[in-house]
Amino acid sequence: MNGMNPISVLVFGSGAVGTYVGGSLALAGHRVVIIEQPLVAADLKVRGLRLDVSIDKSRKAPEPLIVPPTSIGVVSSLEEALKLGPFDVAIFAMKSFDTRAALERIQPFADRMPPILSLQNGVENEPAIAAVLGPGRVIAGTVTCSILRKGAGDIVLEKARGIGIAAGHPFSKQLGQAFNSAFLNAQLYPRPADMKWSKLLANLPGSATSAITDMSPAEVFANPGLYDLEIHAAHETLAVMAAQGVHPVDLPKIPVSLLALSLRLPRFLASPILKKIVGGGRGGKMPSFHIDLHAGRKTSEVEWLQGAVVRHGEKFGVPTPVNRLQAETLLGMVRGEIKIAEFSHQPEKLINLLANVSNV
Repeated sequence: MNGMNPISVLVFGSGAVGTYVGGSLALAGHRVVIIEQPLVAADLKVRGLRLDVSIDKSRKAPEPLIVPPTSIGVVSSLEEALKLGPFDVAIFAMKSFDTRAALERIQPFADRMPPILSLQNGVENEPAIAAVLGPGRVIAGTVTCSILRKGAGDIVLEKARGIGIAAGHPFSKQLGQAFNSAFLNAQLYPRPADMKWSKLLANLPGSATSAITDMSPAEVFANPGLYDLEIHAAHETLAVMAAQGVHPVDLPKIPVSLLALSLRLPRFLASPILKKIVGGGRGGKMPSFHIDLHAGRKTSEVEWLQGAVVRHGEKFGVPTPVNRLQAETLLGMVRGEIKIAEFSHQPEKLINLLANVSNV
């Protein structure tokens, strides 16, 4: 590890990001303990983790990397995990809709918890964590890689980009060094809000509309009416950011400043830029909103992405009718209030619905 001291990390969950980050750190010689559900934990204790990172040429690993069970700790409760401490940092890599439940479990052990690095999408997880642990014990972060989860503890890296970490915390610099020792391409950002809102801005285009209409992002942006809808949604987000003094910044291998610029260009100039940034960023997968909806999941991160734009818009006096329509429509589908087939390959129905509720 180039002479650096190993860090001790507690990872909540063995999903895509948790496996990628935790497994990479373990392979680099850092101490990693993962908390999982009892049945999953029992399985991981036998087989360990599997990381197919062959797309990342810097690793020189054409075959999947195996993290043997002897190289990681796997437990099924926070109480059990903390007995294996102390830890330098804990990592939240779960979906935003799981944050509340995780914090409820943490609450009784708050005084024993290390700082939490939130690698989650959205802009409201860090304040929620700080409310439980205190503002000095949360570190904002973001992941720009595209990672396919094949199963618990089994992932394929589809786009090798990197990880953003907020600077300013006493542990940020050492954390970034540890991540880079594990080929995670960490970059420090002096303004956490710029980093988190830039990732939110990059996440939004095509995501909710794809799920609602059952169309790929490429199909969404090829439809003139849906293209205009997406551009308006992004403009609303930029206006909410500006009202807070937040600015778009480039993230690891995602040119968010170029994305923001393209949103102001004529369609014939903007389309190829958006296609590359938005379409290429997902590694060929449908957006997670679409995957979750069609998998029957009864909640959606749209409430923490478009929904966050709406909530912050209300707070700062910025109208957000398109983000509101996307959030409310997709949540209605998730909850069974709107049939999943209602807008399937019928973009005009969504476009007409927007015309009826706003002057966009």
